[in-house]
Amino acid sequence: MSKQEEKISQLIEKRAQARLGGGEKAIEKQHARGKYTARERIAMLLDEGSFEELDMFVTHRCTNFGQDKKHILGDGVVTGFGTIEGRLVYVFAQDFTVFGGSLSETMSLKICKVMDLAMKMGAPVIGLNDSGGARIQEGINALAGYSEIFQRNILASGVIPQISAIMGPCAGGAVYSPALTDFTIMTKGLSYMFLTGPSVVKTVTGEDVTQEQLGGASVHASKSGVTHFAAESEEETLQLVRQLMSYIPQNNLEETPLVDCKDPIDRLEDKLNDIIPDNPKQSYDMYEVIAAIVDDSKFLEVSKDYAKNIIIGFARFNGQAVGIVANQPKVLAGVLDSNASRKGARFVRFCDAFNIPIVTLVDVPGFLPGTGQEYNGVILHGAKLLYAYGEATVPKVTVTLRKSYGGSHIVMSCKQLRGDMNYAWPSAEIAVMGAEGAVGVLYAKEAKNSDNPAEFIKMKEDEYRDLFANPYQAAKYGYIDDVIEPRNTRFRVIKALNMLATKKVTNPAKKHGNIPL
Repeated sequence: MSKQEEKISQLIEKRAQARLGGGEKAIEKQHARGKYTARERIAMLLDEGSFEELDMFVTHRCTNFGQDKKHILGDGVVTGFGTIEGRLVYVFAQDFTVFGGSLSETMSLKICKVMDLAMKMGAPVIGLNDSGGARIQEGINALAGYSEIFQRNILASGVIPQISAIMGPCAGGAVYSPALTDFTIMTKGLSYMFLTGPSVVKTVTGEDVTQEQLGGASVHASKSGVTHFAAESEEETLQLVRQLMSYIPQNNLEETPLVDCKDPIDRLEDKLNDIIPDNPKQSYDMYEVIAAIVDDSKFLEVSKDYAKNIIIGFARFNGQAVGIVANQPKVLAGVLDSNASRKGARFVRFCDAFNIPIVTLVDVPGFLPGTGQEYNGVILHGAKLLYAYGEATVPKVTVTLRKSYGGSHIVMSCKQLRGDMNYAWPSAEIAVMGAEGAVGVLYAKEAKNSDNPAEFIKMKEDEYRDLFANPYQAAKYGYIDDVIEPRNTRFRVIKALNMLATKKVTNPAKKHGNIPL
């Protein structure tokens, strides 16, 4: 064997060693937990054969606590680039088989390298998190490593899409990187996120709580809103990442992805003409409206188990990706509250950052009243949604289906917040408040002095409804661009989006605004 062949043989051997991560026994343990390894996950995520690994031979530099005797090639994270549906993405996957995936200084350097490359190339970054946290043996160096990652998350925000998939533990300081990214996906039964674990909680507060109760996927999907998706399996988690990517451009300078559409743009949906109940207090399902108007009834919902009174997610109109924001009359009558406002605002800002047009479907009776909401800062949270819509420069198409009252009318992409095309169904009611509330304010004295207060109030409510329980008052002033037949909604939205394709609006020059956080 020549020296050259010997060197090549050594390279092949080192590559094989690096691909084993923490070794065969550690891989078996990972599989026994029902989890895939870092490289297996990357293979499932990316197009077949597209992954190019970087920094395979990196090892840590720590000499404390006997670490100088434990060196594993790759040092706990697999990094590199590949493609999803032929489009470039950068990826890092923490390897739990190596020191429990704990973050070292060199691991952070590997992660930072792919993040820097992603920014240079204008391509998304996907992080697959499965880590025991900071590597304690490295002390402050590990914390500095986290900080370097967070700084890059912040600078990349709004420039390139960032997606975090939580495939195992993610605790302490490690949670902040996913929290800074655009979308987080957790796997039920396998992943959890919290700042302080159950043992610390027990010591400090006396609460007995399991990891799952404290920070499991279901908890964060429904109670905290920390995660946008809770998947049933690792396969579903990675498939969701691929689905998400299909709606999102590579960076903030690109337009949204276009796909061929075989769904006719002039498809009429007669059932929409009858979907609004005659009784204004009766609900209907907004999901039915969304399914009826978007391409092939396909809708990728975001945060579906959190603040269900508002619906957000991605769909297509004539092949063009859009973000949809819609009130849900079936939950709390579609009112806005603190959580729904936050949920909607962040989604609107994401769409605006990445040139994704926003279609808003409105049926909102107001903000949820009560001390619970006021003490929780509903004013600030409602202002976030208001700010997000007012700041957004992407095409904005709004369709008011039924109720649109008071302050909640304003924050749902009204004409004065630079809504480009504002349509209404004939069933739309656009007013300061509903008939009952308005008559109670306007005619309180007269009702008290009348011979039959109940009859008087009913008469005045009917008068008020005749005047305001229709879209024509708003249309008279140009606040509604057109009143449309419900079954034509798909066609009208698509025509509006086509017309708005060349929209150019810029906000005043500034360092940045001060959104009411």
